[in-house]
Amino acid sequence: MMATAHKEKWSAEVTEHSDALDLEEHVFEQHDPKAIAASLKRSAERSDRRKAEPFRSAMSMLTFYINRAGKNLPDRQKKVLEDAKDELRAAFGREKED
Repeated sequence: MMATAHKEKWSAEVTEHSDALDLEEHVFEQHDPKAIAASLKRSAERSDRRKAEPFRSAMSMLTFYINRAGKNLPDRQKKVLEDAKDELRAAFGREKED
């Protein structure tokens, strides 16, 4: 039973203690996509442990969180996080990937 509890919490552990980024507290709970993107951008640019470029690290963490939260994420907050992807692309001067 202990192993099951551990497996269920691994994604929260990754989000909170990423080896690549030090995230600002409650970043994914914000309701402003621009604020989320700006926070992820700051975290990615400050990190000296990330293996990829800042944009890729920030986008990977955002996508990871959306995928892991999955069906437990309210539709409204999922929309905010999806919009944050576009804001993140804009913050890094990237075009939307098709």
